[in-house]
Amino acid sequence: MQIETTASAAAIAGQYWNWRGHDIYYVRAGEANTLHPPLLLVHGFGASTDHWRKNLEELGNEFQVFAIDLLGFGRSAKPHLQYSGELWRDQLHDFIAEVIGQPAILAGNSLGGYASLCVAAQRPQSAAGLILINSAGPFSDSEPKPEPKPTRKFLSRGLRSLFLQDWVAFLVFQNTRRKSVIRKTLEKVYVDRTAVTDRLVEEIYRPSCDRGAFRVFASIFRTPQGETVDRLLEQLTCPLLMLWGEGDPWINARQRGAKFRQYYPQLTEYYLNAGHCPHDEIPIQVNSLISSWVKSIV
Repeated sequence: MQIETTASAAAIAGQYWNWRGHDIYYVRAGEANTLHPPLLLVHGFGASTDHWRKNLEELGNEFQVFAIDLLGFGRSAKPHLQYSGELWRDQLHDFIAEVIGQPAILAGNSLGGYASLCVAAQRPQSAAGLILINSAGPFSDSEPKPEPKPTRKFLSRGLRSLFLQDWVAFLVFQNTRRKSVIRKTLEKVYVDRTAVTDRLVEEIYRPSCDRGAFRVFASIFRTPQGETVDRLLEQLTCPLLMLWGEGDPWINARQRGAKFRQYYPQLTEYYLNAGHCPHDEIPIQVNSLISSWVKSIV
């Protein structure tokens, strides 16, 4: 069990910004200041601004902080589109330009980390810095994979073809969004299971009931692979902080961290006793590391 006092989790009222005809939900904490750039917090797959509730108020005591629901998630609109890192890159870039009004330090968890990396690498005018927390995204294969056996290749193609059918994807979606399944999944990816509360489960379940949520789910799993992480890192020029929860069963943190350092050796990194979402599981420690690093780069 983590020995850490829970950071403040008070709700902060949000508002909407219209982007390309779609309502985008975001929250803001803290006041603008001339000492440090604002922060923009970007959630992972299936999460929302709610997942940053333990970080917003505390970080807002020192910085101006924004958290945003990516299109298709949380309280943002869920239109029938093809979702991709490029789409969210453009959403975040436009939000920084139109709402924040100056370059921001992007902090992203999991899928939100990949989207934030796309912004920092491909829209550098928007990024004053980048914080990746158990970030997702594919690397290029350094060695070609061996050709699978004919039987395995046939089965693999068959499974992919099956999942492309709406009725199969819908059944998977309906099962995945059950509260009991959400809880079991979270308990697998959090080291401290006491951090998996009824409130957290509800915050992830609620958006899945929105109209269009299934189409978002299906689109994301059918979207072609985006730009690889190594190619994005080759374009990156801003300071980079990486926070890794070593107890994450989905990511080999040390191995993946070494890949990031291979392509961007000037990064700063910390390995933490947490799972896939350290910002929610050990918020005080994460908030402290973010605060210290932000102050060190300006």
